[in-house]
Amino acid sequence: MELKGKHIVLGVTGGIAAYKAAELVRLLIKQGATVQVAMTESATHFVTPVTFQALSGKTVFTDQWDARITNNMAHIDLSREADALLIAPASADFLAKVAQGLADDLLSTLVLARDCPLLVAPAMNRQMWDNPATQRNAATLRTDGIKILGPGCGDQACGETGLGRMIEPEEIVAELIAHFQPKLLTGKRMLITAGPTFEAIDPVRGITNLSTGKMGYAIARAAREAGAAVTLVSGPVALPCPQGVTRISVSSALQMCEAVHNHVGNNDTFVAVAAVADYRPIRTSAQKIKKDGSAPQAIELVLNPDILAEVAALPQPPLCVGFAAESENLHEYAEKKRRAKKIPLIVGNLIQQGFGGDTNTLILFDDDGQHPLPPAPKIELARQLVARIATLLEKR
Repeated sequence: MELKGKHIVLGVTGGIAAYKAAELVRLLIKQGATVQVAMTESATHFVTPVTFQALSGKTVFTDQWDARITNNMAHIDLSREADALLIAPASADFLAKVAQGLADDLLSTLVLARDCPLLVAPAMNRQMWDNPATQRNAATLRTDGIKILGPGCGDQACGETGLGRMIEPEEIVAELIAHFQPKLLTGKRMLITAGPTFEAIDPVRGITNLSTGKMGYAIARAAREAGAAVTLVSGPVALPCPQGVTRISVSSALQMCEAVHNHVGNNDTFVAVAAVADYRPIRTSAQKIKKDGSAPQAIELVLNPDILAEVAALPQPPLCVGFAAESENLHEYAEKKRRAKKIPLIVGNLIQQGFGGDTNTLILFDDDGQHPLPPAPKIELARQLVARIATLLEKR
């Protein structure tokens, strides 16, 4: 539960996306947060306060003059208890109010009198979002340090398609979790490889491995949470790209190598998590190879490039981090690999302890020795690795 101990005030404004706010409350509570909902009067025309009361376990506030607060100052008391104020959905009208500092109802007054960070998730028709007035308001919010989540692009309730819809509740929760993470890599750029590679034998067969990409994707998410601009070069996996991360999809080791060299130049760190196939077929059949009863044909292999070693050997390489997934002798093989590639940090793990799963056990090997990371979910391990990378960057 990544929001355990956090108290979130969720503001709901009028718009059809208000129905998604109900799921948002459920997900926030599932992550351990307590949620206090405050609604505008127009929001109650889309979803009733009873719905949010049932989901949050707390009475919903809708009136600036609610006498349940002893001092009759809900706009003051609610924000003083909050770790963050989240407005989702945030209508065009409400964004305008916040940008201009208006305070004519409970929620807008609460925003103005808040004593906590403010995040807003816009939701409106594409033309309303593109309107110059809305764009000026959004720019003002950013200048004032207010985090804007989205908007997303897709089908809208009006029947049109475009930018303006509220991002999904799962994405909002991920953004809120990221908000609370230490910004150890602000201003830094990180390039990461993840997943397996697929070395084609013919149009339907190839050489690959069982890597799921989960560790690499967790590191991409953790680095972005820490404030880095992240580019993820990914082999074929069945994972959604972390919010805010730029993904470049590749298949083979040669494609991955080319993508890395095309993007590594402006990065501070290169983290090679991908399980790159050591070999590829010399020849790839243009047609499916048929079984005709004769002896199976031999597949001649050639060595694939060592992407990490090539990057580490650049005249001015980024901070290079490698991975060593072994089935035995982890300490010996990982440290030998680190020294052979001349990299400052390598992450070792035994494949029987986490390969393909959601948890892992890692050991970090660097010039200061070995740093075991006990069993934990991969996102937690990724955050610990990012913290170590931030320390090494400071020492460079």
